[in-house]
Amino acid sequence: MGDLANDAVVWERRGHALWITINRPDKRNAINKDVVAGIRAGWRAAHADPGVRVVVLTGAGEKAFCAGGDLQPGAGFAFDLSQPSVDYADMLREVQNSTLPSIARINGVCMAGGVGLACMTDLAIAADHAQFGLPEVKIGMFPMQVQSLLQDIVPRRTVREWCLTGEPFGAAEAHETGLVNYVVPGADLDARTDWLAERLAGKSPTAIRRGKYAMRAMAAMSFDEGIAYTESQIALLAMTEDAREGLAAFNEKRKPVWTGR
Repeated sequence: MGDLANDAVVWERRGHALWITINRPDKRNAINKDVVAGIRAGWRAAHADPGVRVVVLTGAGEKAFCAGGDLQPGAGFAFDLSQPSVDYADMLREVQNSTLPSIARINGVCMAGGVGLACMTDLAIAADHAQFGLPEVKIGMFPMQVQSLLQDIVPRRTVREWCLTGEPFGAAEAHETGLVNYVVPGADLDARTDWLAERLAGKSPTAIRRGKYAMRAMAAMSFDEGIAYTESQIALLAMTEDAREGLAAFNEKRKPVWTGR
């Protein structure tokens, strides 16, 4: 097994990847406070370990990745209105500002807040039987926080259809609209996830770290602001140990040995 963040979330180190698994299969891996706390703690643990180069987020079992917020009274939609932010939103903020690459391994139902979890990662792989949806309007709610990430991934007309109708859609549509990178048979999901994780782990940790930092900063910039910003960023990156090693390895026709410095 792996390290337990709490009863609701399990961490497991697999090579250079830290797998964070929502561990509530009997509740279709629905989100509650413990799930949010466990995911946030797992992301922090991954960043604190220099041996971790990629984070994989998934759900326990074969039926659900995450069905959204727990709808039991006081579980998923309980808000302390004295606080200016909510835990789920803070988790999205924290992961958006993280500098390790991440993959959502979508092994089944991915609904509502679960779509937000898929969107907060860099890349996503779905089993072909996975079902997606933003059904909040069916219970008098709306995918407010999910929109903040979804609208930059999927075409806006599609986002509006999903949000306003609340109707489910399959893995093929998720792939066609850009919500996920790959769709594979369920039996191939682990192999495909490991393949993508290794492709990320084999690259310069420094380049990825600084690259993710720059991508996040540039999201709010105009072209002129972005190009000026990246002029300085490329100069800084060129002075790192990984950049020097990468150029040396290229010229010496050998595989680079990354230090992540």
